[in-house]
Amino acid sequence: MPIEESVAEPTAAHQPAAIVADVAIVGGGLAGSLAAAVLARAGYRIALIDRRAVHPDEFRVEKIGGQQLEALRRLGFIRELEAVASPYDHVINIRAGNVVDVSVGQAYGLPYADLVAMARGLLADASGFIVDRVTGVSCSDQFQQVVLESGRRVTARLVVLATGMASVLGHGLGIKRRLLAAHHSVSFGFTIAPSGDAPFAFKALTCYGDPTSGIDYLSLFPTPAGMRANLFMFRDPSDPIMRELRRETRTTLLRLMPGLEHHLGDFRVVGQVQNWVMDLFAVEGHLQPGVVLIGDAFQTNCPAAGNGVSRLLVDVERLCTEYVPRWLESDGMGEEKISQFYCDRDKVEADQRSLNMAHFRQALTSNNDIRWNVQRRLHFLRRSLTHRVDRINPGWVGRLRSALRA
Repeated sequence: MPIEESVAEPTAAHQPAAIVADVAIVGGGLAGSLAAAVLARAGYRIALIDRRAVHPDEFRVEKIGGQQLEALRRLGFIRELEAVASPYDHVINIRAGNVVDVSVGQAYGLPYADLVAMARGLLADASGFIVDRVTGVSCSDQFQQVVLESGRRVTARLVVLATGMASVLGHGLGIKRRLLAAHHSVSFGFTIAPSGDAPFAFKALTCYGDPTSGIDYLSLFPTPAGMRANLFMFRDPSDPIMRELRRETRTTLLRLMPGLEHHLGDFRVVGQVQNWVMDLFAVEGHLQPGVVLIGDAFQTNCPAAGNGVSRLLVDVERLCTEYVPRWLESDGMGEEKISQFYCDRDKVEADQRSLNMAHFRQALTSNNDIRWNVQRRLHFLRRSLTHRVDRINPGWVGRLRSALRA
């Protein structure tokens, strides 16, 4: 049922005019911007609200690949990604200076701010993007109200909270965050360049850490600004090594990862070194009429697991192509509708897979009991043997995996 215009009329002439939308999306990061683009393209009236006209240079996801590309292709946005990102299709994987295997598959690197700008640029009608701060949200079985700092008010059938790890608005609705793992992982992001004129001898490279270092892996991949480095660790954020990585990045990195310099050569760190401490949490009390949470607003991810964007895309695709169109066809926006999204099989599986992978990566990296030591050895031995077989008979592994999936 569409919102009648009379619902959105101000009660006094001096009040700012209300904004009418089918869906109000609070938070203009990747999740919110992609959701807005999908719904706007389908013809719905969208209000995407964020307090920043241009997203800042934050250290978040910086590479897209694998099934994430397939999801973007289904959503119709793959060409826009290709236009702004740096492609690569081979990753050399090393451990203790030795090649483990080579990953083959299309991927793209780009700064998170550029990824968000791309997503926001998909909105055909720029008037649907509102630069303002949300100060309050009130929800019901019928219409939702979003109050802005400027005094304006948005009236919508549905509110989508895509506010990332900011919890103030959710807290105002009685939605609480349940801590699953405090200081679960630490990530560093920085750009490197060769010291000489010659380029790096690889398109992309992953270097796995030693169990005693607490380092999961270092990922090097191209972006429009240069070779980007993402370092993922499972160590106490107060460990002095964190300060050393920020101040003496190159020296500390080479000390922690023996064998890396052989493949990397002489290099220098360019620009700012960013880092991020990740807490894992999920929300409680989120099943309410008129409002739905997506992406990190619902559950956070371990960056080392590399499936945060996959979860986000599942949320966007299922919500915006399956549930919102169906919900808007009939009156009301009660809990029975909202629960359909939270109970969606693909969403539930993606959420659980994200948590499972977070715990797996942590244990594989830093758990030194006998069981995990054996599993770690077998993990890399299996990969190395598979790589050797594939070098003898190129394409054999790919054909076998395809046959097993069939």
